[in-house]
Amino acid sequence: MNRLASAVFLLSVAGPALAQEIAEPRSGTKFAAKEGDVSLLGVGLRKKSIVKVYAVGLYVADSALSGTLKGKAGTPELYQELLKGDFKKKIVMKFVRDVSTDQIRGGFRDSLKGAGEKSEVWIGYFSDIRSGQECVIAWTPGVGLETQVGGLKNPPLNDKVLASAVFGIWLGDKPIQEDIKRDLVARGGELTK
Repeated sequence: MNRLASAVFLLSVAGPALAQEIAEPRSGTKFAAKEGDVSLLGVGLRKKSIVKVYAVGLYVADSALSGTLKGKAGTPELYQELLKGDFKKKIVMKFVRDVSTDQIRGGFRDSLKGAGEKSEVWIGYFSDIRSGQECVIAWTPGVGLETQVGGLKNPPLNDKVLASAVFGIWLGDKPIQEDIKRDLVARGGELTK
């Protein structure tokens, strides 16, 4: 009887945990709905022409979702707060194809024109990326812009202007793709009530 009770308990705990993933619908790439004290605000797909390049997810501090971002879903203020707010946030890029060093650096360089000299340092963190690899770009107050490429952590850059420009690649006035900007905040109505 104890084994049966233990099995039922384990299934009841594991069931909800397994359901806590959100798939980017066009690539099928899955993202955890929650990681520690940040929640997934939305997912999108970066395409170049018709080629799928990476699925992307935006995570935001739960304290910001229930604080400074509360009630701002669907407003321009939401995007401004996401770019300039001093709270934990991160972009997770999950690549679905190989991308060369020149391709990824060139894409970031185009998006970060005028972002200052540290942008070149940040761009230098990226090299060849293989399908299945992840890049994580996070802002942590007091630490700075943290970048992990294919499992390799790079030194953080404590520069709020650069961080705003980097997050602006997907969320700014001229995003890399309009549908990504919209998709990355798709859960806003649910999470910022």
